Amino acid sequence: MSLRLSTVILPHRRWHEGGRSAWQRAEQLGFHTAYTYDHLSWRVPFRDGPWFGAVPTLTAAAAVTERLRLGTLVTSPNFRHPVTLAKELISLDDISGGRVTLGIGAGGTGFDATALGQEPWTPRERADRLAEFVPLLDRLLTEDSVSYEGNYYSAHEARNIPGCVQGPRLPFAVAATGPRGLRLAARYGQAWVTTGDPKLYEDGTPEQSIQAIRGQAERLADACAEIGRDMAGMDRTLLTGFTPDRARPLESLDAFVDFAGRHRELGFTEIVIHWPIPGTAFAADQKVFEQIAMEARAQLG
Repeated sequence: MSLRLSTVILPHRRWHEGGRSAWQRAEQLGFHTAYTYDHLSWRVPFRDGPWFGAVPTLTAAAAVTERLRLGTLVTSPNFRHPVTLAKELISLDDISGGRVTLGIGAGGTGFDATALGQEPWTPRERADRLAEFVPLLDRLLTEDSVSYEGNYYSAHEARNIPGCVQGPRLPFAVAATGPRGLRLAARYGQAWVTTGDPKLYEDGTPEQSIQAIRGQAERLADACAEIGRDMAGMDRTLLTGFTPDRARPLESLDAFVDFAGRHRELGFTEIVIHWPIPGTAFAADQKVFEQIAMEARAQLG
């Protein structure tokens, strides 16, 4: 399987002040998918600046593109409910003509975790909620009417007609590194997403990161084997920028090809790079970024 190259466009610019043009340019550059983050607000320096909603942004992007796939990296239960999210996703999938991928994960302890007035959930609570959220969302996107009573979420005759354009539903890309999340990815994911091992970000080495990610992939393979699923049919996505390499892969075409090639050897089918944002951790030379977009795939095969 050839390696796909995708991007993340953060929703921090007004649509008519650079927002729209970035999504259109992503399509022109040939990216497979353009994702955005699904947060109410995000980390410093974005915390006190403009930040727009993921689903309206993706809906607008669907209207000004034709081929580019669109998605979230990632949606979480921190401020979402499966019933309302399912309705929004079915609508977005329809408007885009079936070009939507839902990246989904347990979320974290950032600003989203308390925006609705609740105390931050523990890692176990986040895992518990995700374990209920994903199967219910799967049903909501594949059944005309769903009723359900769970520990965290309920649905009463929730109608989702006509369902997704993509069948049997739009694909899930499940972000996970722990055992419970990997089991969810194995059972419900059309793709698995990782950012690497966060413990290695500050003081780890690229070689240690490769080993850690290899271990994650092996545990995913074990989770697939437990339910009799062939992992070869699952896409594997690396969201870059959070490994010890940080922004170095975007310093040149050669640096990126080397980085992507080492991760392709681990079985990854998609590499996701951040659209450059000056003055942030995602700063990069726009010309180099676009060169990577246009030329890297040919070198990677």
